[in-house]
Amino acid sequence: MTTAQRPTLEAVALRAGVSRATVSRVVNGSTTVAAPIREAVRRAVAELGYVPNLAARSLVTQRTDSIALVLPEEATRVFSDDQVFPGIIRGVAQELEAADKQLVLMLAGSPAGHARVERYTTGRHVDGVVFASLHGADPLPARLARRGIPVVCSGRLLGDVEVPYVDVDHLGGVARAVRHLLDSGRRRIATIAGPQDMFAGVERLTGYREAVAAAGLPERVAFGDFTRESGAAAMRQLLDAHPDLDAVFAASDLMAHAAMRTLREAGRRVPEDVAIVGFDDIETASYTDPPLTTVRQPILELGRAATRQLLRIAGGEEVEPAVVLPTELIVRASG
Repeated sequence: MTTAQRPTLEAVALRAGVSRATVSRVVNGSTTVAAPIREAVRRAVAELGYVPNLAARSLVTQRTDSIALVLPEEATRVFSDDQVFPGIIRGVAQELEAADKQLVLMLAGSPAGHARVERYTTGRHVDGVVFASLHGADPLPARLARRGIPVVCSGRLLGDVEVPYVDVDHLGGVARAVRHLLDSGRRRIATIAGPQDMFAGVERLTGYREAVAAAGLPERVAFGDFTRESGAAAMRQLLDAHPDLDAVFAASDLMAHAAMRTLREAGRRVPEDVAIVGFDDIETASYTDPPLTTVRQPILELGRAATRQLLRIAGGEEVEPAVVLPTELIVRASG
């Protein structure tokens, strides 16, 4: 019993009637070969079922056809019920699949994780990096960019960091949310703010503060970290400090879900006693009781747009350093 041999580069060259070197250039993506010859080589590759040696191709082209998505979070957070993470991952994966690229998912929720990402990416095992869920003025994106590695952030970094990013209109979304509460007659509006080491958390709190100040209303603020547990704790804190509140803007849907449950446990009706508005429009927002009014951010498109920007940079194109996607208020029964 004999085992069929894999087609070789020489066999493709013989079938196409060209040299081995010409086949190698075509397989490795060279555009210096005339179009009819490229087509003859591709036809021979398809007929013979030739599979290029990816390692050799990488050596020739200096490309890996792989992109890293780096999430500076612990695994327990990424693989929790926070639907923002799978939305970003799915968006990046869809764009890479369309471009015939591979996704490398890397978590960097610790100093060791940061070091591992830096070693891997500066070792040129990927052609570029998309960062998402960034905290503080994380130096890693800028450090990699200075090393010549294409980098795009999905979500803006805090501080004056010159790395291309794609984000959403946090301020506009919050302004519409608070205006909606004001138009419905609410005047004692509190907020459960997000973490202040993330740009989204800072911007959403800023939007709330600007909106209530413009209406001549005092601030009522408690802080969470975009998780259900923190939302419940912040809601209890707000009820203790401001028992007369009649509305809450929560900086994430998970915190809004928890706030609704906490209000019910305290004997408050939603929205009759306290209106609730969230931010994200995750899938479960329309299935809460009552369905959650929220600010929709295009989570899937956020990942896709960041990946498109990265692929352009990796291809040598100039891109806009800042892309801001629109948000939209989705009105449901909670407020």
